[in-house]
Amino acid sequence: MNMKPLERDWKLFRTRLNGWQESYMEKLVKEYMELLSDDLPASSKFWELEKQIKLDKKKLGVLISPSRSQMLYDIIQLINDGTISMYDLSDFSDELRDEVESIQERMG
Repeated sequence: MNMKPLERDWKLFRTRLNGWQESYMEKLVKEYMELLSDDLPASSKFWELEKQIKLDKKKLGVLISPSRSQMLYDIIQLINDGTISMYDLSDFSDELRDEVESIQERMG
């Protein structure tokens, strides 16, 4: 992963990141709403929600400080966390997409 992101990719990443995060957090909120609507005791729902939020707030899709030197790693993590997919990278350079695919293949 020695690829230095192209300026175009870096600008696009910074532009898209906020929207990706908002979409991901919307997905999480819907999951929380489903949990809260389950037919469980209030205490069970409360503690399960607290546990889930604690896990989710550590994910990159919720908390990220974009860095050009970390951009490729961040994209891989965003994909692994389910924040984005390869489809979300369609406007990025072929080099970046190829590098992401190569890393994903090596990771299994």
